[in-house]
Amino acid sequence: MHPNIESPPLDAAPPITPTLCFEDWDRDSRYLKLRKAITKAVANYQLIEAHDKIMVGVSGGKDSAVLYAVLLDIQRRSPYPFVVEPVLLDQKQPGFQLGAFKSWIESLGHPLQVIEQDTYAIVKEKTAPGKTYCGLCSRLRRGILYNYAITHGFTKIALGHHRDDINVTLLLNAFYNGSLSSMPPKLHAEDGKNIVIRPLVFVPEKDTRYFAESWKIPLIPCNLCGSQDNLKRQELKRWLVQMEERDPQIGESLLAAQSNIKTRLMPGPWSPTE
Repeated sequence: MHPNIESPPLDAAPPITPTLCFEDWDRDSRYLKLRKAITKAVANYQLIEAHDKIMVGVSGGKDSAVLYAVLLDIQRRSPYPFVVEPVLLDQKQPGFQLGAFKSWIESLGHPLQVIEQDTYAIVKEKTAPGKTYCGLCSRLRRGILYNYAITHGFTKIALGHHRDDINVTLLLNAFYNGSLSSMPPKLHAEDGKNIVIRPLVFVPEKDTRYFAESWKIPLIPCNLCGSQDNLKRQELKRWLVQMEERDPQIGESLLAAQSNIKTRLMPGPWSPTE
């Protein structure tokens, strides 16, 4: 696939000036906690190195938008140079209004690069009735972003997966696939050319939601996955939220367990009845 790269019109949206300011953030204790969590991930997993050119895949959602803003703040404080640029894939979903979100991103100081590729029609056509769109949609999106990163000289791709995404992925694989696997903070892609990083690995979703609302980010809803009810991921996500309401440490403990797996060989086929 060779997507067309262009900056679409702003849908007649007026320019937006975010209600945030880099100089003001240091007076917000909750923001300092957020930035510390991201810098911890960067240091622990060596997510960002000198002279990296990092593509931040912004989707129009809260997580990637907040990530991009904080990475810009970290960039200006960094003792070593690196570049952060926002890239968005317009999948041609009906009603996808890019204007206000594009204005907000660009008001932070860098133009938003937009990839236009109609994956929406492909997903709708190829997905069997009753099946979820997410698998095919994510594969198509990943392939397009990987190709763009390679052809434009990016050394890494930063995605907005937060702690809850990672924990729910672990539960999904354990419950339904019989495997203990999840989203690693740093992934060397199978193509051997791309490195994916997830700087929000220590950040719970409630924090990205808080700042998206506080900064009044004009988000773009997903009308594809969001149109389906009773998805297993959403069910597990709701269950995990309920568990964390009882015990707030569960999210952190579940994340820590993923780097503290103890294995042993079983003597043979095992069943719960033995």
